[in-house]
Order: sequence, then structure tokens, then C-alpha cells
Amino acid sequence: MDINEAKRRAIELAQQLNYHNHRYYVLDDPEIPDSEYDRMLRELQGIEERYPELLSIDSPTQRVGAAPAGKFEEATHLQPMLSLGNAFTAEELQDFDRRVREGLGTAGLVAYSAEPKLDGAAVNLLYEKGVLVRASTRGDGASGEDITQNVRTIPTVPLRLQGAGYPARMEVRGEIFMRLAGFASLNQRIEDEGGKPFVNPRNAAAGSLRQLDSRVTAGRPLTMFTYGIGEWEGGGKPDSHTELLATLARWGFAVSPDASLVTGYQGCLNYYETMQQKRPDLPYEIDGVVYKVDSAALQEELGYVARAPRWAVAHKFPAQEELSVIRDVEFQVGRTGALTPVARLEPVFVGGVTVSNATLHNMDEIERKDIRIGDTVFVRRAGDVIPEVVRILPERRPDSARHIELPNSCPVCGSDVERIPGEAVARCVGGLYCKAQRKEALIHFASRRAMDIEGLGTKLIEQLVDADLLRTPADIFELTADALEGLERMGPKSAENVIAAIERSRHTTLPRFIFALGIREVGETTAKSLARHLAGLEALVAADEDTLQGTPDVGPVVAGNILRFFAEAHNREVVSRLIDLGITWDEMPQVGDSDSQFSGKTVVITGTLSEMSRDQAKELLESLGARVTNSVSKKTDFVLTGENPGSKVEKAKKLGVTVISTTEFSKMVNF
Repeated sequence: MDINEAKRRAIELAQQLNYHNHRYYVLDDPEIPDSEYDRMLRELQGIEERYPELLSIDSPTQRVGAAPAGKFEEATHLQPMLSLGNAFTAEELQDFDRRVREGLGTAGLVAYSAEPKLDGAAVNLLYEKGVLVRASTRGDGASGEDITQNVRTIPTVPLRLQGAGYPARMEVRGEIFMRLAGFASLNQRIEDEGGKPFVNPRNAAAGSLRQLDSRVTAGRPLTMFTYGIGEWEGGGKPDSHTELLATLARWGFAVSPDASLVTGYQGCLNYYETMQQKRPDLPYEIDGVVYKVDSAALQEELGYVARAPRWAVAHKFPAQEELSVIRDVEFQVGRTGALTPVARLEPVFVGGVTVSNATLHNMDEIERKDIRIGDTVFVRRAGDVIPEVVRILPERRPDSARHIELPNSCPVCGSDVERIPGEAVARCVGGLYCKAQRKEALIHFASRRAMDIEGLGTKLIEQLVDADLLRTPADIFELTADALEGLERMGPKSAENVIAAIERSRHTTLPRFIFALGIREVGETTAKSLARHLAGLEALVAADEDTLQGTPDVGPVVAGNILRFFAEAHNREVVSRLIDLGITWDEMPQVGDSDSQFSGKTVVITGTLSEMSRDQAKELLESLGARVTNSVSKKTDFVLTGENPGSKVEKAKKLGVTVISTTEFSKMVNF
């Protein structure tokens, strides 16, 4: 494909990936299997490798992901919990091994630590002086949900480490899961009590961890295998992953008994085939194996890409497939008006889950696969998600099979449906008049990374929209406690808490406000760029296409979306109302301001900051034009350090990087 075709496809893929990230991580309601997500991500990575000019810093390939659900307290990881790249074939595994050897500049065989990839829930355990002080879910990789009380009930999780020699502060990563025998016993007990049993161990483990009553979790047969670490402050790290696992085992952690040290590509492949043979007899479920370069020094030399380490890969087992029949197709409407066709299937049991629906993505995919209502289809599932329709069986197509037609009007509000030439996605043009779009837009506006209105979540917003109490984001700031009290699960105290959270959110930052408006293609990074490179909101509203495209990360497509958003009178009216209702933010220095010592500089934050949170420091630095990264290198300009900073400070001193304390930083920025 040429550059224009590649650009259109990259935009389409980014939209789909961002949507499915949200469904998976925020809504706990995924629509596609991991295999389909991985396919789209790899396709986008391929386009960006071929056309580097299309790579933007807010691309899904540059993120870890997405935000936590917010039902528990938020917990920020000291080191990000990154994803792993995937290999699905022997050829892709061979490519991984080749990249590792090329990255190390060696033609020799590389030693890998190999272990089963458990099908459970990833967790991060924080130990201080050998004592468990916090446990959290993976979340979006940067922060998750605090589930400490629940994790404390799991027998295989040490509350205090055994032996000696552990660091002053350490993050331990692992997978919490249920053994098959325990899962069967739990389901039998649930059925005996008249309840609905879980369909698979992964659902049971994840559901048990997210119980608000830890006594319920204590009654569930959960266990954990440890597979790695995050932050490590004080003391020397083991020299290899194999040694690390042995060390963690000495300190009281359970590690996989099937972990093994292998050599080279063939050693990895032999291990994969061995585990595939053992899989039916294992006492727990796995969905593949993981290989990690064993040497810690070589891991550091290889480093990371934005969302994954270069020294590790997950080798997935083949996805599971079954046959089903498409009984009907419905169209769902998202925040931007995108209509997503969803196949209603004859219920079929695939990989431990009864499946009755699957996304068909868009009309282009339907036409490409020639899918019709009444077709018998291959349904593929990989992991605990809604499956994909892989292909049809034309020989089984009945005479009554019907073509799937894009509706002319929105199934929610009746507005016209528009499909722009060259775009795969069709959209309802109703905007906030459409209740489906209104709900999603308001959920986005109130979300943690936007206006951060605690307590104003999905269910409450849906009730408020259905009751016609919310039509635009500005209506949020005219809500009263009396109006909220009449809603489901809203007593006087809960209503007061929501109103207080709304009041707190009136003072925000300009990047958050821009992001909260929900302009198509304007993510957090682009919102920050717009805020830094323009004089303020008025300049953004008045900007022409040339001005917008002068901002980093803003190309013609994003500029067009911004222009169309502010060209709508009702959008400008909502923005004006929000300002009139008291939304404020501190003025941001523009990039290039001579007053900013951090403009264009690279900064690393380490340790516990005393005068502000890490998020506050990062947001402040970015507003001053700095780039905040996780690792210290020769390109680092400053290391901002707090208490218990760990090895990053020593590395900075060796490289001659300027180290500043929180107090010094506060004086430099007048915080």
C-alpha cells in the first residue's frame, strides 16, 4: 500500500485498538479475543515500521494500554507492568531469537529461562523491609486497583519474607489463579448453595480478587506463582532470571515447578512442544509459554520498546475454535457515534465459556469475509474474551441466508448514519442528541484521566441520562444532591460525596480539559501537546488548520477533527457553559519559554516524592516541555529523586546526569 492508504489503515487500526483497550481494561467487557487484538496491533506495528513518519507518540503501539476500573482505591506501580510481545508460530519464535542475537551482536546461542504462561490474573506485590504493604492489579500497566486485603488471604503469598538479604523495597510480580481441583470444588459448593457456578478458573480467580468483602476471597482456593520483579531498591539483584526465581523461592514465594533453562531457538521450541503435551495433565490452566533472556546484564543491554521488553516473548498455544450459526446482527453505538455490528450466535461452548455474540468490526470486514445472517461460521476464542468470527462455511449456507445491511438511521436515536468514503467505520450523526453517544461521552468526560470525578461512574451516568438529568458535560456542574438521592444506590451520604467530587474537579489542568472534551483522535498526549503549544483554550478554539498542524502529533486528520468539533455551535456553547460554571486551570508555560529550565529536557523520576505525587511531578514536568522517561541513560538531563531512590541515582552519578531533590525541584518550578 502507498503512504495514503497506509495512513487511512493506521488511523482505522488505532481507533479499533483504542476502543478494545477501553472495553477490556476499563469496562471489563471485552468484545474480541486476544488473538484478534494481537493481529490488529501487529498490523499497525508493520505499517509504522514501513512508514516511520506515521508513528505518533499516542499510537496504541506506544502505550501499555489503558486505565483501571476505579471500584477500589488506585495504586500506582513504582515500575510499569509492561506487556509481552507474542509469537504464534515457530517462525515468529525464530524471528524473536534472531532479534535478540542481533541486539546482542552475537552469533552464538542465547540462554533463556522458560516457564508456563498461566491463565489467571496478574498482580503486583510491594514489600518494604520484607513485609507486604500493598497488592494491586495490573490495571493499565502504570497503576491498578488496590486489592491488598484480598491478597493477604492467599496462603501462597508471604506476608513477611523468609530468610534475609532481600532489598529495602521490592515489587514482586506474579499470577494468581485456581488449580483445577480447587475450581471444581468451589463450583460444587456454589451449586449446592443454589448459586450460579463459574465457567472457567480464570473468571473465578479474577472475580475472587475483586470482591469488596475479603472474607469472600478467603473462602476461595486461590494460589500464586511468582515470575518476576519491578522496583528493587537496595541490595544487589540476582545475575539471572533463573537465580531470581530461586531467590524468590528462598524468600517464601511459590514459583512454577515447570520453569526450565533452555538454550537457543531449538531449546525454546522443544520446551513449547513439551508443555503442549503436558498441558492436558497439568493441575492448572495455561495458554502458552514465556521465554526470557536469562542473563540480567543481557536483559539490560537489550532494553525495551514502548510497551514490552525486547528480551522476552509469550509463545501462545493455538486458539480454540468451534462452529456456530449467526442468528441475527445488531448494531451498537459508541462514544464517537461509531456503529459496530455484533453477531448474535447460536450459543456454543468454546474454551470454557458459553459464547452467544461476537463483534464483526465493520462493514468492510463483513464484506471481505462475505458473512451473512444464517451462515455457519468458525468461532475462535483465545483467552477470557468474546470470540471472533474467523470465516464462514459457504457449503453450509442455507437458501434463507440474508445479507447484512448497514442501517440508514441510528438504532438508538433515529438520526442519519454516515459513512465517509475511505473510512471503514459508519457513524451516527446525532452527537449528544443520541443517548448512546451521550452516555459514552459523559463517561469519558468524568473518567480518571479526564476530569477525574470520583463516584460519577458508568452506572450513575446511565441513570442520569435515562432520567434526562444530563444532556451535556456542563449539566454535571449543575447537579444537586437532592437530584442524586432519588437514584438507585444513592443515599444522602453518597450523593454528597459525588457533589463534593464534582466541586473538586472544577479546578483541573488544560490538557485534562481538552482530553475530556472527547474530540476524535485527541488522546492524552495530543491534548498535552495542544495545551503546551497554544496560548490557551481561546487560541485552540480559534486555531486554523495550519496553526493546528504546527503542533507536534497533530496531522491533517486530527486537525480536521478539531476544526469540525469547534465548528459545531453546540460544542462551543458547551465549552462556554463549562467555563461559566467555574472550570479553571493554572496557566501553562508554552514550549520554548525561556523561563522553563526543563523545556526539551529528558527527566527520570525515582523514589518517593515528599512534596507532590509522581503523577503531579510528571504532569508538571510535561507542562514545562520536558519528556519523562523510566530509565536513566546518557540522554537523560535530570533525575528527580525522593526517598529510597534505588540504583537510578547511582547510575545517574556515573553518567554525570544532574540529580535534583524534590525540594530543589519545587523551588525551580515555584510549586
